[in-house]
Amino acid sequence: MLIILITLNNSDMKLIAKLFALSFFLVWTSQAVFAQDKRESEIRRLETLERESVLKGDSLVLFDKIWSPDMVINTPNNVVGTVDGTKALFRSGGLNYLSFERNIEKITFNNNIAIVMGGEKIKPQGKQNNAGKVVTRRFTNVWMYSNNNWSIIARQATIIKVE
Repeated sequence: MLIILITLNNSDMKLIAKLFALSFFLVWTSQAVFAQDKRESEIRRLETLERESVLKGDSLVLFDKIWSPDMVINTPNNVVGTVDGTKALFRSGGLNYLSFERNIEKITFNNNIAIVMGGEKIKPQGKQNNAGKVVTRRFTNVWMYSNNNWSIIARQATIIKVE
């Protein structure tokens, strides 16, 4: 049997300790980043689903899956509304868009809350205000994770330009 003895001096031990600490830190942070990326990709998917459902007029997805029954909205008309008011507006054709683009600039998580901020461009049609024009606005959507689902609990949209 061959036994090899390695003698390490103090600086070697410090180097090994630093490498071990660095390895532990990298493994720990990569797991945290992966967990956040998974949540972020889910929120981005739901943001796309919400935008596309509004554009298509798909009330089933919006009412039953995306919008919380307790959602509140600070509307582009500078009025605080509820999900019931938004549903009524939606049913009457008041959320009728020819096009709807959303640019997410930031998603932040705080426990079971996701805050999404960015810009939107819509082209209203029909009996909506600014029908036929391109409306640029800033938005914030607040999502809450509850009962194994994400839903929008608050929304704010502010018109910044009409062309």
